[in-house]
Amino acid sequence: MSEQSERSSRPVATPGLEGKVIAVAGASGPAGRAVLRRLAAGGATVIGADIDQQRLDAAITAVKAAVPDARISGQVIDLLDPQEVHDWADHLEGEHGHVDGMIHLVGGWRGSKTFHDSRIDDWDFLHDTVVRTLQHTSLAFQPALLRSEAGRFAMIGAAAAHKPTAGGAVYAAAKAATEAWTLAMADSFKKETTAEDGSPTAAAVILVIKALLSPEMRAEKPEAKFTGYTETADLADQLAALWDRPAAELNGQHLWLTAR
Repeated sequence: MSEQSERSSRPVATPGLEGKVIAVAGASGPAGRAVLRRLAAGGATVIGADIDQQRLDAAITAVKAAVPDARISGQVIDLLDPQEVHDWADHLEGEHGHVDGMIHLVGGWRGSKTFHDSRIDDWDFLHDTVVRTLQHTSLAFQPALLRSEAGRFAMIGAAAAHKPTAGGAVYAAAKAATEAWTLAMADSFKKETTAEDGSPTAAAVILVIKALLSPEMRAEKPEAKFTGYTETADLADQLAALWDRPAAELNGQHLWLTAR
């Protein structure tokens, strides 16, 4: 087992996570698996969602093996079906009484050698996988997160959205769209807050990375430097820490996990 795998599997006490109910979209990918483990180890009730039953089952089973007392379950959800996502959010709040987090980890990448070679069908792909899935999850979970005492919505932004390259126009534009949408959600939390002192009780946050580094990638290229990459375990730690900070401090913020 790699050092990163050991670190992300090891139970880590996180007071802010205890008792929280957190949904994770895109749970079966490398980042999703690391985040599921970290949240479960911290004491949260975690519900992972993915469109592939087999991959989701494997991710949930791995967490249960790593964190024996994990409160974790999985749900197959088509995030491109807005009604299905809304029904899922309503079900979770009805079952648990509250939903305290939605972490959006659904991603994808398309690019080209030059700007002129950019393909609009690549945009169509990213519009669905990156933009539309985030729109549906944020709209479905916003009311529950607002009702929570510590609601958090988190998405993975991209350094490329802030400094696009010629061949990365499609990807940069898609990530920029999701970041703008998330900032609008943050404004809704500010305007619709229920705290007596007027500060937001919920926060929408963007964690900005260059690229993610999984244990599998490290094992395949042990000598590579992966400069600027964010390890999935480190991303999971940063996400878990969102419940240890006040919503007013986080809401609408870009948290950079790579060099600007």
